[in-house]
Amino acid sequence: MRAADLLPPPQQLQLEGPGLQLPSHPRLVLASDPSKLLRCALEIQQALGDIAGVRAEIVAGGEGAITLAQDSTDLSRGESYRLVVHPGGVNITGADPAGVFYGGCTLVQLVRLHGRRLPGLRIEDWPDFRHRGVLLDVSRDRVPTMEMLLQWVDLLASWKVNQLQLYMEHTFAYRGHEAVWADASPLSGEQILLLDAHCSERHVELVPNQNSFGHMHRWLIHEPYRRLAECPDGIDHPFSPDREPYGLCPTDPDSLSFLAGLYDQLLPQFQSGQINVGLDETFDLGLGRSAARCREIGTERVYLEFLHEVHRMVGRRGRRMQFWGDIILKRPDLIGELPRDAIALEWGYEADHPFEVHTRHFADANLEFYVCPGTSSWNSIAGRTDNALGNLAHAAVCGHAAGASGLLVTDWGDNGHLQPPPVSLPGFAAGAAFAWNRSVAGEPGQLDLAALLDRHAFLDSAGVMGRLALDLGNTYLATGVTLKNGTILSRLLLTPQAWPTARIPGTLGAEGMQRALEHLEQASAALDRASIGRTDAELVRAEYRWVADALELACRIGLARLDVGLDHPLEAVPEPVRLALSEAMRRLVDGHQTLWLRRSRPGGLADSAARLERTLRALQG
Repeated sequence: MRAADLLPPPQQLQLEGPGLQLPSHPRLVLASDPSKLLRCALEIQQALGDIAGVRAEIVAGGEGAITLAQDSTDLSRGESYRLVVHPGGVNITGADPAGVFYGGCTLVQLVRLHGRRLPGLRIEDWPDFRHRGVLLDVSRDRVPTMEMLLQWVDLLASWKVNQLQLYMEHTFAYRGHEAVWADASPLSGEQILLLDAHCSERHVELVPNQNSFGHMHRWLIHEPYRRLAECPDGIDHPFSPDREPYGLCPTDPDSLSFLAGLYDQLLPQFQSGQINVGLDETFDLGLGRSAARCREIGTERVYLEFLHEVHRMVGRRGRRMQFWGDIILKRPDLIGELPRDAIALEWGYEADHPFEVHTRHFADANLEFYVCPGTSSWNSIAGRTDNALGNLAHAAVCGHAAGASGLLVTDWGDNGHLQPPPVSLPGFAAGAAFAWNRSVAGEPGQLDLAALLDRHAFLDSAGVMGRLALDLGNTYLATGVTLKNGTILSRLLLTPQAWPTARIPGTLGAEGMQRALEHLEQASAALDRASIGRTDAELVRAEYRWVADALELACRIGLARLDVGLDHPLEAVPEPVRLALSEAMRRLVDGHQTLWLRRSRPGGLADSAARLERTLRALQG
C-alpha cells in the first residue's frame, strides 16, 4: 500500500501494524456534531455498500468499526483529516466537516483497493491549494444532462475537488431572452438550485459564471442585442466560421444595464459569494464604437474602466469578482489599479506557458489569484496527454511557489466540443492530484496516472482503460507536428479548405500519418479486454471506439490530402478516394450524434455535427 495508490495521493501515509477485517454490518459512529457529519456518513454508507456489500448502520455516539469525529484543535489546517486503520476499527478525524468528508473519500478508495481487509495505516492529509476547481464549458456546444452533471460532481468531490464552474455564454434560461437560448437546451434556475444543493452537500462550491465582455457573439447576433456590440457589423473571430459581432461596447452605458439584468437573474440561484465575470479575449476592443476613447486613454485603460464598473455591480450584489487575467497582463503596470478584492485567473494551456512570470505580476501587487491550466481535451478528439500533464504540473508548481490560492482546471469545447466527456478524465484526475498535493506535481513521473484512472475513474479491473486513454491522447505526437491549442489530426478532420502550408509548424508528411495509424492500432487494441466496473461501461467503450475511429479517419484524410497537396481543397482528392472516406465520415457523424445524446442535451448538437458535416460534404463532392 502506497500513497501513490490513492487519488489524490495523501501528504503522509505510514503503514502501522496489523490491519482490520471490516465487518459486513459495521456500526458507523458519529462521535461529534451528528447533524454536520450525517451527510458524510450517508455517502460512506452508500459507497461501502456499492463497492464491498458492506451494510453500515449509522449511529450517534458509542463504539463502532468506523468512527467519524471533528476536532479543529488537534487539526489546525482547514479541510485536513487523519485516518487511522487499526485492529479495533477505522478512525477518521477532520478539522471541519469537509475534512471528515475527505477522510471518508479516502476510506472508500481503500475499500475499493483492498476490499474488507484493510491494511493497518495512518494518514495525515491536507490540501496545498485552498481552492481546487474544475471549469466545464457548457456553451460550445455541449450542455450536459442533469444526470451527467451530478455524476461529475460526485466523481470530482471524491477526488477532493471543492469548486465547480459552468462556463456560460448563453446557456442559462434567462427570462425575457428566450431568442438567445431557445435552441441551446439551457440550464434552468431550478436545475441550478438542485445542482448547487448537490454540490454543497459534497463540500463543492458551485461558482456562477457569466462572460460579460468578449465571447458575447451568441447574444449579439440577435436583435435587439446587436446595438450593444463594439462592432455591430461583425468581425472575424476564432469561435465561429461566420463574421459576427463579438464583444460588448465598453463605453455604452446600456452594456452595463444589460449585464446588471443578467446578474439579477443568475446570482440568486447560487449560494456562492463569488462570480466569474470572464472579461477575457476582448479581440474587438477599440476596433469599433470605443475606438475614439481607446485612442484617447489607451485600450487597456478602457478595459480597466469597464472592469471597475462590472466590479461595482458585482459588489452591490454581495459577490466577489473573479476575472480572467490575460488582458491586464498586456499592461502589468496597471495591475496595481485593479480592485483589491478581485481574484485574477491566470490561464494558459501549453506545457511551457509562462506561469512563473505571470503569477509574479499578481503576487507583487498583493492580488489574490488562481492558476488555470487545462485538460487539453478540446480541438483534439482524444486529448493531448503529454501537453496536459506538463501544463497541469507546471501550473501547480509555479502557482504554489507564487502563493496562488487556487488551481482551476479548465475543460473547453472549442469547435463543436467533439471530444466525448471521458476524454477529460486524465486531466481532471491529474489536476486533482496536483492541486491537493503539490509535491506530486514537482515530480509528475511518480504519478502512475494510468493505474489511478483504472482504479478510481474507469474502475477497470483488467488495468486497460487508463493506459489506453493516455496513449490515445498522445496520438498527436506520432504525427511529428505539434500545434498550440489543438492537434493537426483534429484540424484535418474539420478543415476541408485549402491550407497555406507555411502556417503548419514542422513537416507534415505521409510518414507521420502512418506512424499515427500504427500508434492508434496499438493503443486501441486492448479496448475489448477492458473490464469496466462503471454502470456506463458499454457507453465508455463506445465513446473510445468513436475516438479511435475519428483519429484514424483524420489520418486517412491527411494521407489523401498530402497526395494532392494541402494547398488544394479536399475536393481535389480523386473521387474514388473521397467517396470511400465519405462513407467513414458518415458513420462518424451518425456515431457522434448518437453518443452525444447519451450524456448531453440536444441543444448544440446541430452546431457541433455541422463541423463534421462540412467535411462530409466536401468528401461527397
